[in-house]
Amino acid sequence: MGLWTRVREWRSRSRVAKVDIYMRWSLYGLPVVLPALGTVNVLAGSGLTRAWTVALGAILTLQGALGIPVFRQSIDHYLWKKPAPWWRLAVQGVLFLAALVCMAVSFHAYGQEYVSTIGLFLWNGSLSALGPYTLLARRIRSFMGACAAVALLLGTGLLALGASFGAAATVTVTVAALGLWCVSVVRTSGWMLHVLWELETARKAQGRLAVAEERLRFSRDLHDVLGRNLAVIALKSELAVQLARRGSADAVAQMSEVQRIAQDSQREVREVVRGYREADLHTELVGARGVLSAADIDCRIDDTVGKTLPPDVQAVLAWVVREGTTNVLRHADAERCAVRLRVVAGTTAVLVMENNGVREPKRVPGSGSGSGLAGLRERLTVLGGTLTYEHRSNATFRLTAEVPLADPAEAPGEANGADEPHEIAVPVGGTVPVGKAPLTADEVPVTGGTA
Repeated sequence: MGLWTRVREWRSRSRVAKVDIYMRWSLYGLPVVLPALGTVNVLAGSGLTRAWTVALGAILTLQGALGIPVFRQSIDHYLWKKPAPWWRLAVQGVLFLAALVCMAVSFHAYGQEYVSTIGLFLWNGSLSALGPYTLLARRIRSFMGACAAVALLLGTGLLALGASFGAAATVTVTVAALGLWCVSVVRTSGWMLHVLWELETARKAQGRLAVAEERLRFSRDLHDVLGRNLAVIALKSELAVQLARRGSADAVAQMSEVQRIAQDSQREVREVVRGYREADLHTELVGARGVLSAADIDCRIDDTVGKTLPPDVQAVLAWVVREGTTNVLRHADAERCAVRLRVVAGTTAVLVMENNGVREPKRVPGSGSGSGLAGLRERLTVLGGTLTYEHRSNATFRLTAEVPLADPAEAPGEANGADEPHEIAVPVGGTVPVGKAPLTADEVPVTGGTA
């Protein structure tokens, strides 16, 4: 796999996934790099004449390398309840005990020489041995209680062996401090990752619920409109059948009534669909700012002509804002989003949305296969407008909608008396735009593929 491919994969990851990788490899690297550097320092100073100190550093470096899969499985267990690596943890414990023996012999043989390096060894080596236990323990209190018990046991044992009170107290405090160190570094990192992944899951669920609520609202409106009328049509049709079988002339009157109710129902359904499609531009812009700000996305809106546009133009651009905002939340890990509305040459309203944090596109740009963008294009086409979008550098995405302010000579479908399309476009597609710098006048013209 090439370097550029790896870079593209990294850029396509979500922000939470990037933080996850960074925190994991910080935990992986500390117990390996620091003991290795300390061992090199000892070798550069006195070489093998301090063999026990070199052995201590080598054991802890090996322990850190072997601890990488232990950390990975422990974090997965803490986050996703995957199996715990108990056997590998036991190996880590044995290596840590061997390192403690080397440390004791080193102090006995060489005195206080390299004491700072040995302290560095001990602090970072404890991460590989005790850190995973902090993630596997159900409660912090249980882990800290075990550390306190071990610390007191070691201190009491040293006193029983004839050690001084100062030495026993030093060992007791050191063991307890190691437990706190591992909790503050490892358990806190795991807790932060757990919170971030929960927020990511909640964000996705929020997007799905928004779509589901909109579908429910529309289905409820249709039920309120059609439910009663369909029941009346069924009853009157049954009555007309019975009257026709009896040869009654009232059957014709009943069927005329059925025809009238059916026409009223058709009209009411069109009103429901029209009301569903209508959207207020100012309301959508305010809503977009509020929703994106709540998602910790810096949203900048430049709207100086929105209220002067014709109502039909405002309605269709409001749908562009709604679809674009939905796509920013669902298909990007944006930090910034900008919306700019301008009138170009007094004849065309141009809405530009641009955002960063775009993941690697799965479709060819300009293919327009997304149903959300396709639905926007249909709405704009009715007014003679166009919709274009492009993936730009620095993982940004720009969506541009142009609508002529002059009424089209002949709107598609209206010349032939065609009914307004009834299909509802549920937001699904691409991503929405907004750049890091304010959009200039030169950026307004549309470029890129047509959605």
